[in-house]
Amino acid sequence: MSRPDPRAGEPVPHEPVFDAPWQAEAFAIAVALQDRGLLDRAEFAAALGARLAGGAAYWDAWLAALEALVTDRGLTDPGSLDARTAAWQRAAAATPHGSPVTLDADPQRP
Repeated sequence: MSRPDPRAGEPVPHEPVFDAPWQAEAFAIAVALQDRGLLDRAEFAAALGARLAGGAAYWDAWLAALEALVTDRGLTDPGSLDARTAAWQRAAAATPHGSPVTLDADPQRP
């Protein structure tokens, strides 16, 4: 029997929590923001729950909740998030298969 895809719902018990490095990094950012008092755990849980109730896949909902809360708090703005996302996408497209993706690979990097 194959294990369920955790991206389709909540993580599977006794299986790795993170399927990709970005998930661990996003989690670490959220924990750091919570530890500094810039993000409330209960508010984050409510925002995540609302997105999951709307049918979003677990990590997509998780990232959307984090992005919404950091913009709502004024820690960043949607334009900056969009610009950074675009930079990562360009860097990924320019990176040879099997190599780590870094922002240095973004062809539009200043």
